[in-house]
Amino acid sequence: MRKFLVVLDDSRECLNAMRFAAMRAAHSGGGVTVLSIIPPDEFNHWIGVGEIMRAEARERIEVHFEVFAKWMRDKQGVHPELVIREGEALTEIIAHINDDSEIGVLVLGAGTDNKGPGPLITHLSRQAGTLPIPITIVPGDLPKERLEAIT
Repeated sequence: MRKFLVVLDDSRECLNAMRFAAMRAAHSGGGVTVLSIIPPDEFNHWIGVGEIMRAEARERIEVHFEVFAKWMRDKQGVHPELVIREGEALTEIIAHINDDSEIGVLVLGAGTDNKGPGPLITHLSRQAGTLPIPITIVPGDLPKERLEAIT
């Protein structure tokens, strides 16, 4: 089964990337993998404190994921899987793509402010020619109705 890989973060544009991935998966018989990455510098504390912070970060991610997962299950009939990795975002995205041969498309949401589309899109688009899968970039301010019509 081909899976759409979407990155879960706190950005506003993440919502449209999630919607797009779920709708495309529903229409094509595919699946969705939601990848969340915990930055390594988040736990540079004493071992005990670092472990507590790591557990809290995972819990926050799981709660955030469940909001999207419930919508995907209820509205799209798609049952997403959650993958949590620790490390640098670009490295972990590429590593996960290489680790899971069923990943067929990386879906990213583009930022809408004047700072550009976002660091992941900027860096990954430079490497697009060498990636083993295509990237779909979803505009962050694309209306839900238009997104539904496209997918």
